[in-house]
Amino acid sequence: MKNLFIFLVLALFTIVGETAETKIGYYDMQKAIQATDAGKKAKKELEDEFNKKKAELQSKEKNLKKMKDDLEKKSMVMSDEVKQKKAMEFQEEYAKFQETMMRSQQEIKAKEVKLTEPIVEKIRDIIAGIGEKENYTIILEKAENGVSWAPKALDLTEKVVAKFNNK
Repeated sequence: MKNLFIFLVLALFTIVGETAETKIGYYDMQKAIQATDAGKKAKKELEDEFNKKKAELQSKEKNLKKMKDDLEKKSMVMSDEVKQKKAMEFQEEYAKFQETMMRSQQEIKAKEVKLTEPIVEKIRDIIAGIGEKENYTIILEKAENGVSWAPKALDLTEKVVAKFNNK
């Protein structure tokens, strides 16, 4: 897939190179998201949500540990029936804890997508505008398309962030 992409880019350069000046640029989407005011606000909101869920999970984990310690300490004086009942209660609570932890991770991920999707769309619109207005032949996204290295002069990330924050 990567080789096909490189081939297509080279073919494009060959075709375009014969008819006009080739102008190439790239940007770093993650860096752009994190540098925009909206991205910083989204990050803060996500961190607050994460810390809230983390505190809840730590509290539940502490209760589980206490429950387990009590079970281990008192198991010698419990009847087999009571011991089995307490072990089952612990297993049920542990399963609930794991489910809550997974659900929390999914909720955080969904919220991240919800908060960053409009930012990504706006950045892509800005990139398209820059490409058209400044006659770029191609603008690559650094992370997705395998731009391992390129001169800093071709990096449009700061320009994108500035335009984003000005709109």
